[in-house]
Amino acid sequence: MASSTAPRGITPSQTVGPFFAMPGGIVWEDGPELVPEGTPGAFVLHGQLLDGNGDPVPDGLLEIWQADSQGRFDHPDDPRPEKSGWQGFGRCPTDPEGKFWFRTVKPGPLPTPDGGQEAPHINVTVLARGMLDRVVTRIYFPDEEANDTDPVLSAVDPERRRTLVAEGSERGYRFDIRLQGDGETVFFAV
Repeated sequence: MASSTAPRGITPSQTVGPFFAMPGGIVWEDGPELVPEGTPGAFVLHGQLLDGNGDPVPDGLLEIWQADSQGRFDHPDDPRPEKSGWQGFGRCPTDPEGKFWFRTVKPGPLPTPDGGQEAPHINVTVLARGMLDRVVTRIYFPDEEANDTDPVLSAVDPERRRTLVAEGSERGYRFDIRLQGDGETVFFAV
């Protein structure tokens, strides 16, 4: 049988989405609930995912991972002998208005290899249509003294640090993510 040598059309670039927005896409059993409602110290972290024009991204997906309230991960790379049992992971698709939310607790500070500390923060991955790779950022908390000496936050241009700090809200904390343009959230190469 002869093979076809007819020219084929160019295929679109591979992107990281929006396959996860379809029913049965990337699911996570606990979704955005890292802790049950009523857990001591629990709060809702909420916000909106925005594109370069400031328009909502209705088919995005956010993942967060964080330490427990004592700054511990239940992970083999955490050198401390006590394990927390804390999963510290959540996943939430954005709604038609680009909104997302997670129920969690404030993480404790993390030790650095040189004996210092990182300020309490939450790590965030963003996946969305048109993106060839995920982007990663951090959420820091306002009025946290350790923010001044955090090695990662200190490495960010002072004019852009505000894009990494949540605001207090009636529900807990609000953190909007802008993918590009004016007020773009700082993203890290990982």
